[in-house]
Amino acid sequence: MQPSTEAPIIETRGLTRRFGELTAVDRVDLTVMRGEIFGLVGPDGAGKTTMLRMLCGLMDPTEGSARVAGHDVAKESRAVKDQIGYMAQRFGLYADLTVEENMVFYADLFGIVGAERDALKLQLLKMTRMEPFRARQAGRLSGGMKQKLALMCTLLHRPRILLLDEPTNGVDPLSRRDFWVILHQLLAGGITILMTTAYLDEAERCHRVGLMHRGKLIRCAPPDDMKRETGAANLEGAFIHTIRALEAA
Repeated sequence: MQPSTEAPIIETRGLTRRFGELTAVDRVDLTVMRGEIFGLVGPDGAGKTTMLRMLCGLMDPTEGSARVAGHDVAKESRAVKDQIGYMAQRFGLYADLTVEENMVFYADLFGIVGAERDALKLQLLKMTRMEPFRARQAGRLSGGMKQKLALMCTLLHRPRILLLDEPTNGVDPLSRRDFWVILHQLLAGGITILMTTAYLDEAERCHRVGLMHRGKLIRCAPPDDMKRETGAANLEGAFIHTIRALEAA
């Protein structure tokens, strides 16, 4: 699915978050269009996770504003949460519950019961190829399977927007590939995805990429544009060039 040309489904203006003397996110202006997969990349401590936590209403901005699906995240956090699925780096799975029991637990939290819940479970298990493991305890799953289960639980209330914080970090290459197949299926179904990633080969698959550095969004463009403008062969080279140019200015 190609990104929409309509109004942004996520938009921030001067979004800032301070923790005492530390400015974790510094006056970020960002737009994400409906149907887009947008990747936030940058070194540890760049502000990526703080950005996501503000966008999903878990943390109030110090300054600036953010709107998600037409709602102000500071004033309408409940409406925002109804529209999004947020998958943190450490999703709260219950190790002693099976795959299916975890899904039932999260469905109950969202108020999804009966035939609707059963249909969603089957759909998600099939999409992620987790049907053979529905009776396995979550604590006995591989890292990649745990991430698939976390994603299924995040999708149970049919969100319009997914906010994913390094969803494939520490996952083996085959599971990473499977996870991206699932993401593209979700894109084809009309879901918008904003994700952080530590893997630049994953960033190459995004419609657009935002480079964060010391709390600032210093460059935002399609991956091919970044490489062409910097003369780099890959995104790693483009990012190094961009950061060096910034620090030399």
